[in-house]
Amino acid sequence: MKILSVVGARPQFVKLAPVAAECARRGVEHVIVHTGQHYDPVLSDVFFADLGIPDPDVHLGVGSGSHGAQTGAILAAMDAVLEEHAPDWVLVYGDTNSTLAGALSAVKLHVPVAHLEAGLRSFNRRMPEEHNRVLTDHAADLCLAPTQVAVDHLADEGLAGRAVLVGDVMIDVLHRVRDELADVPAVLAELGQQEGAFSVATVHRAENTDDPERLRAVVEALQQVDHPVVLLAHPRLRARAAEQGLDLDGGSLTVRDPLPYPSLVGAVTAARGVITDSGGLQKEAFALRTPCTTVRTETEWVETVQLGWNVLVEPGPGLRDAASRPAPLPTGATPYGDGHAAAAVLTALGA
Repeated sequence: MKILSVVGARPQFVKLAPVAAECARRGVEHVIVHTGQHYDPVLSDVFFADLGIPDPDVHLGVGSGSHGAQTGAILAAMDAVLEEHAPDWVLVYGDTNSTLAGALSAVKLHVPVAHLEAGLRSFNRRMPEEHNRVLTDHAADLCLAPTQVAVDHLADEGLAGRAVLVGDVMIDVLHRVRDELADVPAVLAELGQQEGAFSVATVHRAENTDDPERLRAVVEALQQVDHPVVLLAHPRLRARAAEQGLDLDGGSLTVRDPLPYPSLVGAVTAARGVITDSGGLQKEAFALRTPCTTVRTETEWVETVQLGWNVLVEPGPGLRDAASRPAPLPTGATPYGDGHAAAAVLTALGA
């Protein structure tokens, strides 16, 4: 069997790691296509080294661009890749432009498509990720769902016959990285923080960064939190802040560059809280039992909210107060699986 994985953004690299390892264990031929959607080495190539992923077999190098231009460039390049490698399955991950373009190219060439992390829904049609999810699920031959809630969403849309509950592959790699952590003190030294006394923050969604008033409200709230906050600022955020004349440093807020994934896991493990608008980081924080504050009006990971480990807030005083709240009651719930999702994925593909 030959599986071709299409990836192009940081969360997809994390999801790819356990799938690549499981393919190697089973002797399955695995072709990795890197679209180049994220071209910053800190957000891209370094993840392959840090997570032990084989180098990509194909690098499309599409770079940045509008949603239409980026999706179109990937779609145009994928036809030749699929014709050359002739895989038995195309495996697409998550909800990016790379996800949708990889699925569409495979569908047009009649190559079976499996969507990993299928069935997630925010029900916010303003999010480009939501369109990518829905369109990819309905194009896919197999919908690999991370949670029972996701399976239920697929059933509601008439896709129950294509849905398989496999668990969440990000939990696979998170457990591995967590168990191998040995340099948390080094991470704390790099951040200049003490264990349990600070929060880790990330802000990158266009809805929060592209609206000057909203971004200013986010930054001012973070600067007013009652403990130190380390903002891991991606290039997009820095650029938007500079355009708006907004100083990210000040008050409780300190700015640092994004961390390699193992260091990020170490930082979240040692932090008292996480503040983010990322989807994946909400779930990672829950798995590491670090309280999360999410600067969004909805979440795909509803289990984190239902279990009391995540709250949804708007920018402003509500964000400041939520980030300062005490930890919730402990829970032993494991809604995202037992850390063996990649094995379930390969089995579902018939490998």
